[in-house]
Amino acid sequence: MNALPAATAATTGAVAIPTAAPRPAPPASGPGSPYQSYVYAYPHKTAYRPLPDRPALRDLWRTEPKDALSLYLHIPFCEVRCGFCNLFTRIGAPGELTTRYLDALDRQATVVRDALGDDGPIRFASAAFGGGTPTFLTAGELDRLCDIAERRMGADLRAIPLSVEASPATATADRLAVLADRGATRLSLGVQSFVDQEAKAAVRPQRRADVEAALARIRDARIPVLNIDLIYGIDGQTAASWRTSLDAALRWEPEELYLYPLYVRPRTGLEGRTAVGDPAWDEQRLRLYRQGRDHLLAQGYRQVSMRMFRRADAAPQGPDDHACQTDGMIGLGCGARSYTAALHYSFDYAVDMREIRGIIDEYTATRDFGHAVIGRRVDADEARRRHLLQSLLQADGMPVADYRARFGTDPLSDFAAEIDRFTARGWLDGPARTTGLLKLSADGLAHSDALGPELFSPQVRAAMAAYEPK
Repeated sequence: MNALPAATAATTGAVAIPTAAPRPAPPASGPGSPYQSYVYAYPHKTAYRPLPDRPALRDLWRTEPKDALSLYLHIPFCEVRCGFCNLFTRIGAPGELTTRYLDALDRQATVVRDALGDDGPIRFASAAFGGGTPTFLTAGELDRLCDIAERRMGADLRAIPLSVEASPATATADRLAVLADRGATRLSLGVQSFVDQEAKAAVRPQRRADVEAALARIRDARIPVLNIDLIYGIDGQTAASWRTSLDAALRWEPEELYLYPLYVRPRTGLEGRTAVGDPAWDEQRLRLYRQGRDHLLAQGYRQVSMRMFRRADAAPQGPDDHACQTDGMIGLGCGARSYTAALHYSFDYAVDMREIRGIIDEYTATRDFGHAVIGRRVDADEARRRHLLQSLLQADGMPVADYRARFGTDPLSDFAAEIDRFTARGWLDGPARTTGLLKLSADGLAHSDALGPELFSPQVRAAMAAYEPK
């Protein structure tokens, strides 16, 4: 589980990609568990379906603004699969699979760039490499990946924020040198725990000594922003061991830290080994979240969302002219998704390793990348919900005037029932009609994973509930 930056990950927009697929959204009558799902993208891929008309990409993008796009390249390979992971990734890449995959990525990029046309300005405001583990690729393959982004898509990687995910084992000096040279501004390292026993309990084979060595190499590479991911709620984790991981991370003075609650999902290594649905586990995770939040705030970090904390003196990474609520995204690779105003689309989605291998093989053999094949239409109501979700789940909240300017309606009326419920629970900070700002309280941020799903539309709820995991 690695964190993408706010401009890319979809709680903030964060294509956000790195996380567990949600359970079906809870009924609107009550929040249930505080850990329903991490709303990193809306609608979630489990609400996507095959598109009967297979619209041409050229038609989809013809009238879209293309002067502040986000670019995401997905690498679906890891050296191991952690027990909590249900991301779209496979273990290893036998034979020439990485070469075939990059060949397909190159073909897709060529077709997509052509589909964007040349009748208006085309510019990428941010870029990210995610997965999987992009640094599973060799140094030479990473160089080629950057070439695809630059030469095929036209993204100037040295002029825009570029975030890359890595694991301790693959954050080698030669790979980091390539990324630094090609303009990477942010490296996100999935650590999860500095306590060896906890890493083992999460089915993440690593030693603290190896993690520390990787962090030293990252700092030596002088990539401007280091992000460290940590997980709370692991079996056997205590307040003292959680503090050990927090302090171990803080010694590296990371510009960003992401604190993730552990989720256990179907077809993952931890399924059946952790007491999912146990109220005591919910209480443990809330307690550890608050401990971590308070500790980071005391150490000079600013809370950006429930998960994201940024060092107060760190330069912002998000581009000033990109807004995840309104600007489009181009996703390349078989686990990526793309956004236009009216359609979100991707390739097939799976968690089971056999299914994933089949989808990757199909992707590497694909020649026609000119059509959207799986996705979900986004009508006016869904656009309003998406805007509210992606804005409200940020610590800074959503200016009511921004919503009115975009949609011509009032969010306090459009979502009156939901806002009344959130207010009654103490999840909102002050009356929006007075402040002009819909903003979560500290308790509301803590319950982001319950609040977010309550804003899902009935249609998306039904589609997610009908999805058959594979």
